[in-house]
Amino acid sequence: MEFLTDTVVLSRMQFALTSIFHMLWPVLTTGMGIYLVIVEGLWLKTRNPDYYYHARFWSKLYVLNFGIGVASGVPMEFQFGTNWAPFSKAVGDFFGSILGFEASMAFMLEAGFLGIMLFGWERVNSVMHYIATILVAFGANLSTFWILTANSWMQTPVGGELVDGKFIVRDYFEAIWNPSMVNSVLHMFFATLETSLFVIGGISAWYILNKRNQAFFSKSLKIVLVAAIAVAPLQIAIGHWSGEQVRENQPSKLAAIEARWESVAEGESAPWSILALPNKDGEKNDFELNVPNGLGYILEFKPQLSEPVLGLKEWKPEDRPPMLGLIFYSFRIMAGIGFFYVGLVIWSVIQWMRGNLSALNITQQSWLLRGWIFAAPLGYIAVEAGWIVREVGRQPWTMYGLIRTSDAASAVPAGNVLGSLMGFTVVYTILFISALYFGSRIIHKGPNLDLPVPGIENHPGLDTTPGEFLPDRRPVEAGK
Repeated sequence: MEFLTDTVVLSRMQFALTSIFHMLWPVLTTGMGIYLVIVEGLWLKTRNPDYYYHARFWSKLYVLNFGIGVASGVPMEFQFGTNWAPFSKAVGDFFGSILGFEASMAFMLEAGFLGIMLFGWERVNSVMHYIATILVAFGANLSTFWILTANSWMQTPVGGELVDGKFIVRDYFEAIWNPSMVNSVLHMFFATLETSLFVIGGISAWYILNKRNQAFFSKSLKIVLVAAIAVAPLQIAIGHWSGEQVRENQPSKLAAIEARWESVAEGESAPWSILALPNKDGEKNDFELNVPNGLGYILEFKPQLSEPVLGLKEWKPEDRPPMLGLIFYSFRIMAGIGFFYVGLVIWSVIQWMRGNLSALNITQQSWLLRGWIFAAPLGYIAVEAGWIVREVGRQPWTMYGLIRTSDAASAVPAGNVLGSLMGFTVVYTILFISALYFGSRIIHKGPNLDLPVPGIENHPGLDTTPGEFLPDRRPVEAGK
């Protein structure tokens, strides 16, 4: 087990652990924040208490994820100073300022208005509360923008040059608007939104399947379904655009994603591998299950390629991405989940058009509801798989083409890194179990339909009696 004495490998393992764990939580807060804006907006527009209770219920899961995300995110950023000091010294003038923007603009905005969103329902007027909810959601997604800006710059560094081991920024805005930034931000934005939609939909389906507040949660399921009709296929289109960006800017990553050893010339066709067993030492695939002419259709929607695709043999072994099997299958897992989501949306829309998603008969769609429950955790898997492709595929570079990972790590004793890695493993395990425990308590308890509804409880002409389902509130005539 030589890796136990390798500082670089251990530092990479530690950053992988902290980033993979941390990613679980902001994925939901960024997308669920938008959902909370939607349901509170519907509450203000219709004054239907159902939407108010939805906002109160889902905000509990939001704040749980926010808390775990903060606790796990701060140590991750500290590693740039402890484990990756040479990298921070080389690129800190730009990279450090971008992370500073994320903390000062995005995190502070989200944290500053979170208290109003959670506890201000009866303390501030409805407009001020809605503004707070909007700012919380905006802050969460602004954080995504700055983090992906920093990461995309590492993937496609522009705006300056490396001089004597330090990156000198010549054009700050060019560095921000680097070639992969827009696509990276959009891909992550829709990934978090899609994940959140299917988590909310899956939890709603669980309640309906267990015959708890069926009509109430059929509303949340329909809301996320309407959003998913646009989001699910759009995410696939953006994913294809990501592939085009990788092909242009990081051809070695594309070769690893496709486990392609030999180059394909312009005008030629090539198969696309569904399954493969890459052999790094033999520079070949020991096994392949191919789709004839599939590579051209995947990349350009036609059999012959209009531009060449480089194979892994075009690079020296030390310049090729490692762990080819991990990259190859992570990409296919991510893409497969994306297409599964589209299929589930189509199935759900068909049932809706047939009238099978009404509050009265939605419980009869048991297989559809199970499909939504099954889909709930898949978004997390897709996001993590996508980040594995993004980060492992960039290797052996920390800053693509400029700074090698081996040169970016701090020269600290391997035993120190191993100790902190073990400590993080223990702490994050406790945090994960705690999150599952408290999250399950929130879900099993369900929405509190006895909460007073602001602006309605003082109007005796409205029926606000809580029950299994809160219908649209309409004025009732006296004596009826």
